[in-house]
This record gives sequence, C-alpha cells and structure tokens, in this order.
Amino acid sequence: MLATGVWPLLLFSLLLCFFHCEHLLAFSLKNCTIIYTEKSNVLVTCTERYLTAIPDDIPKNAVLLNLKSNYISNITRMNLEGLFKLEVLNLEKNWISQIDGEAFADLVELKVLILSINRLATLTENMFQGLSKLETLSLDWNQISFISPVACQPLVSVHSVDLSYNLLHQISDIDHIIRLPTLQHLFVCYNNFTSFQSNDLHVNTSNLLTLCLDSVKKFSITRDIFPHLQSLDLRGWNGDIEWEVSNKTFLKSLTRLQMSETSLSFEVYRVILQTAYSLQEFQMDNMKKWIDDDFIDVACKIPSLRTLNVSSSEIYTLKENMLQSCSHLTNLNLSFNNIKSMADNALQSMTQLRSLILQNNELSELPVAIQGLTTLEVYDLSINDISELYCPYFWNLTSLTILDLSHNHISYISECISSFDYSFKFKLQTLECLYLKNNELINLFQGVFSNLSSLRYLNLDVRMCNNVEEGGLKGLYNLQFLLMQGDIYFYEHFSGLPNLSTLILNVVSSLPHNSSKQSDNPFSNLPKLKKLHIKVHRGYYDISKDVLSGLTSLEYLITEAYFMGSLHPDTFKHTPQLKRLTITYSELSVLTSDVFLPIPNLITLDLSNNKLRSLDFLAEAKLPVLRWLDVSNNELFVISETVIQSLLTMKYLDLSANLLTCECSNYGLIQWIQGSKQTQVVNAHQYTCSFPVSQRGNKFLDFGFDSCWIDAALLCFLFSSSLVVLTLLASFIYHFLRSHLTYTYYLFLAFLYDNKRRKKGIPHSYDAFVSYNVHDEAWVCGELLPELEGQQGWKLCLHHRDFEPGKPIVENITEAIYCSRKTICVISQHYLQSEWCSKEIQMASFRLFNEHKDVMIMVFLEDIPAKQLSPYFQIRSLVKKRSYLSWPQAVHHTGVFWQKIQQALKREENPAEHRCLLTGYQRVIQ
Repeated sequence: MLATGVWPLLLFSLLLCFFHCEHLLAFSLKNCTIIYTEKSNVLVTCTERYLTAIPDDIPKNAVLLNLKSNYISNITRMNLEGLFKLEVLNLEKNWISQIDGEAFADLVELKVLILSINRLATLTENMFQGLSKLETLSLDWNQISFISPVACQPLVSVHSVDLSYNLLHQISDIDHIIRLPTLQHLFVCYNNFTSFQSNDLHVNTSNLLTLCLDSVKKFSITRDIFPHLQSLDLRGWNGDIEWEVSNKTFLKSLTRLQMSETSLSFEVYRVILQTAYSLQEFQMDNMKKWIDDDFIDVACKIPSLRTLNVSSSEIYTLKENMLQSCSHLTNLNLSFNNIKSMADNALQSMTQLRSLILQNNELSELPVAIQGLTTLEVYDLSINDISELYCPYFWNLTSLTILDLSHNHISYISECISSFDYSFKFKLQTLECLYLKNNELINLFQGVFSNLSSLRYLNLDVRMCNNVEEGGLKGLYNLQFLLMQGDIYFYEHFSGLPNLSTLILNVVSSLPHNSSKQSDNPFSNLPKLKKLHIKVHRGYYDISKDVLSGLTSLEYLITEAYFMGSLHPDTFKHTPQLKRLTITYSELSVLTSDVFLPIPNLITLDLSNNKLRSLDFLAEAKLPVLRWLDVSNNELFVISETVIQSLLTMKYLDLSANLLTCECSNYGLIQWIQGSKQTQVVNAHQYTCSFPVSQRGNKFLDFGFDSCWIDAALLCFLFSSSLVVLTLLASFIYHFLRSHLTYTYYLFLAFLYDNKRRKKGIPHSYDAFVSYNVHDEAWVCGELLPELEGQQGWKLCLHHRDFEPGKPIVENITEAIYCSRKTICVISQHYLQSEWCSKEIQMASFRLFNEHKDVMIMVFLEDIPAKQLSPYFQIRSLVKKRSYLSWPQAVHHTGVFWQKIQQALKREENPAEHRCLLTGYQRVIQ
C-alpha cells in the first residue's frame, strides 16, 4: 500500500536533510520549525503542536510543510494562500472533515499531498483545483464513501492514489480515477467493494502498473483493460471469489503478485496462478492451511518465477520435496514461520539461489542443506536460536556477500574460527556484510577475521566476551563500517582497519580509568575514519586528552554520556577537519573557548542535555562557520550581550528547556530573537520563564521590559542640559583661556621635537636664532647682522634667509630654535603684535625651562611701558624674572652693548650663575 510504501520514502528523503544539511532560518515561527537545505529549499515542520488550524506565518517560499499529528479539522482557501513553491504537504493524522473548494488552488508546484488518517467523507468537485503537478495523493484511513466524478479531473500529472481503508462501495466510484492518463499506482484495498469487473469501467486502456484490491465476490476481466499491469496485491481478500480472466494475455505484464490465504480455496488459488503465467515474484502470507497441499509446488510450476516469499505460514519443518520444483528460484524468503528443522536435501534442487531469508524462525543450528549453495549471495539467519557455528557449513558458500547472524544465542565460535581461518581464506573471500549483533560470544581471538579481505560492513556484539585479544579485527583491510556493542572496547584492537570510515560503539558499561586494557589513544590506527559515534549506557570514567589521537580525517563525532563532566582543552587538537560535533548527556557544566580553537571548521554543535550554565565560551571560541547550535535541556539562565554578538552568523539555535530568567539581563536576547532575520531560535515562542518566581510559567518573549527603559523625558532633559553646559564651558574657555591653550599646544610640539632631537644626538647648526618682526628687519640686517656675523663671527639663523621653503611655519620655527644654541628675541611694539613672534618666544621660553639653561637673549628696540606689556603675559613674565638689553639706552655705548651680547652667546652656564651679566643695561618692569 502507498500508506506504508511510496509516500514515507518521499517524506524521508526530504526530511533526511534535517540531520545532514546546513540549517538556515529567516525568522522564528510561533508553532513551527523551519529548515533550509543546502539547496536553499525551505522545509517547515509543525508536527505534534496541538494545532487546530494551519498557522498563518508559514514562509511563502516553503517547499515542504509537515502538519502531521495535530487537531486541524478544516482547511480553507486562506490557510494555504500564497504557497506557490510548496512541493510536499503532509496533513496526516488530523481531524480534517472539511476541505473548502479551491483550498489548494495556490499550490501550483505541489507534488505530494498526504491526507491519511483523517475524517474525510466526501471528495467534492473543486477540492483538488490547481493541483496540476500533483504526483502522489494519499487518502487512506478516512471515511470516504463518495467521490465527485469531476473531483480528480485537475490531477493531470498524478502517478499514485491511495484510497485504502475507506467506505467505497462500487467500482464506479473509482472509474474516473482509473481513467486518469498518468495514473500508474492505485490502492483501493480494504473498502466495501463487492465486485471488480472490467465491464463496469468506462476506459478502454489503463496505464496502471500497480493495483491493490479489496475483498470482492467476483473478479472479472473480459477485455485487455490493463495491458501494463505489473503488480497485483490481493491480500485484502476475505472469502472465496469467482475469478474470471477470459484470456491469459490480459495479464501478460503481471510480474508481481501478493496474496494471503484467509478463506480462499485451493482451487481458486490454483486458477489465479495459472492466469499469471508471466509471474516473477510471488508473495503468499498465512498459508498454514495448505502446508501439506503442495501450494509451493504449484507456484514453482510458473517457469518465469524467480522470487518466492512465504511468510507467517507456520512451516515447522522444511521437508525434502517441498521445494523440489523451485530450481529456477533466485530469491527465497521463509521468514516469520516456526521452522525448527530442515531436511538435509531440502534445497538440493535450488542451484540458482542467490538470496535465502530465514529470519524469525526457531532454528537451533545451521542448516546442513545450505552447504551446496555455491551461488548464494545473501544469507539471513537473524532472530533464531542458533548457539554454535560449524564452519564446514560455510565452505562452499564462495559467492556469499551478506551474512546475518544477529539476534541468536551464538556463544562459541573460537573452534569454528580456527576452522574459519581456513574457510574464510579459501571459501568466503567475497563476503561483504557480516551481522553478529545480539549474540553471546565469549571469546574473540586475534586473527578471527584476518582473511575476510572483502568485508565492508561488520556488526559485532561482544557484550558477553570474556576475552577480546588485541588485534582481534586485524585483516579487515577493506572494512568501512563497524558497529560494535559490548562492555569492552577501549583498548588497542582497532588496528588493522586502514580503510574504516564509520565506527559506531554502543558501550553497555565502561572500564575504570586504571584498567590495564584501556588505552589513551585507541583510535590512533584509523587514519581514514570520518564518522565516530560512541554511546555509553552506564559507567563514569576519565577520558584521556589524547583519546582522539590519529583521527586526522574525522568529520563527524557523536558522543552520549562519554566525555563526562568536563573537556580537556586539547581534546580536539588531533581532529582539525571536524565539522559536526555532538556531546550529550555528559553533565558538562563549564566549557572554555580553548576547547574549540583546534576545530575552526565546525558547522554544527550539539551540546543538549547537559548542565551548562553559560555560553560565554562562544564569544572567544573563533568558530567562523558555525551555523547550527543546540543547547537545549541545560541550565542556562542569562545569555549575555557578548554571546549574542557571537551568534550573529548563526542559522539555527535551540535554547528550549533551559532556566531562562525574565529580567532585564535577558533584554538583549529577547530583542535579538524578535528582530533577527538571520537566525531562527527554534520554538522560541514556547519558551517560558523560570525565574523570578512571580514570572514562572509565563511566556519568555511576552515579558515586559518597561522597567528596563530610562524615562524618555528624563533622557531628553539630561541630554539637553549636558549640551547647554558643554556650550557654556566651550565659550568660557575660548574667551578667557584661548591664549593659554595656544601656549600649551606649542609647548607640547616643542616637547616632542626636543625629545626626538635628544634621542638622535643632533648637534646645533647655529649659534643663535634671531626672532624679530619684519618691521624691525632694517635694524637686524643693518646693525645686528654685520656686528655678530661680520665682526664677531657668529652663525645666525634668520627666518627670511634660513627657513626651508614649503615646510609648515611652526615646524620651521621649532627646528630653528632647537638647532640653535641661543635665541635672540628682538622685541618692539610690532613684535608684540605679531602672531608668529609670539609663537617663537613661547617655544624659546619652553626650552629655557625644559633644559634649565640660559638659551634666551632679550633685546628691546624700544622703551615699552609696563601697562603695554600686560596683555602679553609670556613676555611680561620673562621680563620680571630675567635680565634684558635695551638698545635705546645703548646709543652712546654701542660697544658695551655688542660686548654684552658676545658674552651671552659664549656662556652656557645655568641662569643663576650669570643673572647680573647685563646689569649695566638691565630694566626690570614692575
């Protein structure tokens, strides 16, 4: 039936990406979870959410919508409006009894519609309007008794329709469905049909490939209506029927037939098989009434038959002649019987057998009849009572590729394995899959599997082993998948598996840390391992920081109750390729960012079901490609702002079942959840407050943060008041302290230049820098320059002659002052009014006090009263403290004047030592 066959596979293939593809969400829905696949297909799942209506916030670009297991009772035109890209819609297991006309009109890309297990009674005229691309329609397990003749007309592309388990009465109810030109699979079993006759169908030729029928009193095909029919399922029949197929060629394409015995007579059964002369696969259930009537022999008389499935028929003993006519079979399934024994020659005639399924029987030993099946490729003995293996039974199985011995009572294979060394080496070199799960092995010696060089899959149970030697798996060079279950595994027996890519360890209990059999790096010999899954059921032990040593190719790591309590910072230093990491049920409470530094390629991280109290480690973990994070079922109270900043590139985040606090400390988290267009916080609308007690049980996103806000009026008042104060302060400083600030600025420039010059040890270039105003240039060039350079031989720096063109004036002034031993300031009324002269004397005075030397010579060209010097605080301050020369008073003693300047230029003592050097012409201005 489709309900158990086709559509689950379709759903599974789409939902499988939930585990293997990258998750991306545009926003957080109130009742659903959204998943983006690697191809950017949006999958929305809303299962088991107690919904009574389809949510109105489904993304319009969704391609899959799963609403299974809810309480939706009706579907309106508005519920699915705008979902133009939807391809799969699952409404299984709801209470739907009403679907409005054109309710699916916008679903123009829909390919799969599942309405199974609902309460539909009628398929109305316009119910499926717009579904021109629908391929699969599941309506099984409803109460449908009437179908409008035009209800399925819009389904011009449908391939499969399932109407099983409904209340249909007449074949005319499905006549218009069979006439659909693209229909290939029709399931109408378990209804109330009384007959199925080709004369009741108004179609010349149907394209059906698969047909599942209900129990009918008459089955009649009098014309070639099903020329392409390949599979016919009659297992729903109950009671004897009238079978009429007037021409064997009417079922010439039938290759698969499924039946159950129920009340069908043996003669009708024989007639049916004689009609299906092209049959290749035959499945017959519940045949216990005909066990002794050669029913298998009748089936095997069909020359084309290749596969025979006889299940649940209580065959206690497989007799010698029961399968004698089945020599052409390639597949035989005798599962779910009560077979306890098998005749030694029961399979002697089956020389072409490739697959033998004896699952779920009561065999206590290996059947001897298998020994001669050299063509056997698949041998399933799972779920029996076998306790010992006898190797000679495998010697001739040279084509065997799959051997399933799981769920038996095998406790002793060591002696057999001694023989296996021979039998595997020469007889089972083609074996690819070996299942030994759920047995009672007590010993696993070294070299047991050493000659199974073709083995790719091994499922091994060592729970009861008393002795598992090192190197017990050596020789499995091509093994790619290993599943081990048991108490002991944590030691060096994973050697000899160079191509292993997947390792699953189901540990029932663990070894103590000081066990002699435990190794610190048990996986060091698995260089190609990509997936490692470790589940521990009980036991607590310390894990070495080098436990993952050697796993340089590891991409997937899933652990459960393994890294108990903590993680060493170097745990993942050996796994640089790790992309997906799961650590659950491990009681982790604290993690540091150092743990994740060696794995920068991590994409998904699952830390659910632990005891984490903080996510602060994410802020510095440096995980640039992390997109999927599950920290549900922890003890998180507050998510800090720094953590939220590290989650900005996250696509999927699950914080459910934590102890979130509804206080101002989580205000940033709530704002981010509600405003993020990049990250979906899964089921965020269902989060509840855990603290404080007054808020417990309330919705987390509904918490009011009014108390966390500063009053807007107060905020405006504080801002405007601060602005007024700053404006007044700036005005005061500009008006009253402007000159002081300017002076401070140039002192700072001089300080920087002096430090730079001292570090480099640059010598002076000039004896003196002459600071003067351009109006006094005549005196400088006519009197000062001829005397000091011409007569006395000093080297002077003059701005009009020695400043570097193009360089900023301040830099020229600073360089001139610090490249000269002395600075001669020629002061006049024009000098006092000059901006650049003021800067020069400021820098010269800074050098005076910074070097504590007499580097300044002041020469007044005019007599300037004290009141005129008052606005020039720098000069007035210097005049009060230092001696100076006055040119007006030296007119009659110019020789002494020039002699005093010469003495000042020669001497470099501290100012205190020659304060009275110029006493003859000193004027102290009060």
